Amino acid sequence: MSANPTSLQGAQSTLRRFTLMLSGEDALDSEEEQAMGDCPVKGLPHERYLLGNLVPLAPVLLLGQTSQVVNPSEVIACLQPIHLHATRDHLILMGQNQIDLTQTESAELLKTALPYIEEDFQNPILFQGQHYWFISAGPFASLASYSVDQAHGRNIDWWMPRDSSEEGIAKRWRKLQNEIQMLWHIGSVNEERQQRGMPSINSLWISGIGKLSDAQVPLAVQQSQHLYGSHHLLAGLAKLLHTPHSKEFNTPVAGSFAWLDNPEVVWPTLSAALMKKELDEVMIIDFPKGKTRERIFRAKHLHKKSWMLWKKTEPLTWKEIIST
Repeated sequence: MSANPTSLQGAQSTLRRFTLMLSGEDALDSEEEQAMGDCPVKGLPHERYLLGNLVPLAPVLLLGQTSQVVNPSEVIACLQPIHLHATRDHLILMGQNQIDLTQTESAELLKTALPYIEEDFQNPILFQGQHYWFISAGPFASLASYSVDQAHGRNIDWWMPRDSSEEGIAKRWRKLQNEIQMLWHIGSVNEERQQRGMPSINSLWISGIGKLSDAQVPLAVQQSQHLYGSHHLLAGLAKLLHTPHSKEFNTPVAGSFAWLDNPEVVWPTLSAALMKKELDEVMIIDFPKGKTRERIFRAKHLHKKSWMLWKKTEPLTWKEIIST
């Protein structure tokens, strides 16, 4: 049954609101996308929502992982060591949570590839983390690319970086990628991983190319007094906006924005806060069929409607809330 929520119109409400955003998926599979155009839509729906259509992931992710100053006009790229799984007729990109890459392995892989990376990018590495490395994009600034989160589990032929305003850049990237693949293939990291039965780290992925000044942050985030969520992207936005940030969600404070790994776990807490009048409303942002949807839920929306007026109504489950 529908919760019959009120659609958000105009600016954020002045009522005590808590905003909860869910992760989104692409509306179409790769075959349908290929039939519709020359390249995929850049960014997952929630990435586009948080950053705008240019989706400058790399500089915001960098900001979220370091205390160093990020030049807002510098074009930055994100590099990630990955595993490409070979099927009978194509390669599939495995997600970062599937490869179990350690900090030591990441550092050793970068050490091996560093001379080649810095020579081709014509810049030094800005920051190296366990799963993300960052560098000024240099000659690769115009490359059209797609995040690991968007491309994982899919045939990479459709998701490989491509030329945009300058021809030959994708080919140049592919040459560097091949050189690094060969280096890592004969390296000690993959030899040790093979002995442990782990997938090899057999390629390098580039994505998120853009400038910090390209970020177009939505009002729901700009006007929030606190951001909750463990993703580095949210931490970067918090620094960009000078807004307090917590990785873990605790209490539903009005004026907060949350993007959580398991939103269904916090829904009982949020609905209880509505019933106790600790919150006036909860806005849920999700992305059915890839389109942004913003809905307001108040205490009166939390129970199923029934024509049997004498019978106590049952509360809506989380599954019912998000499938409405």
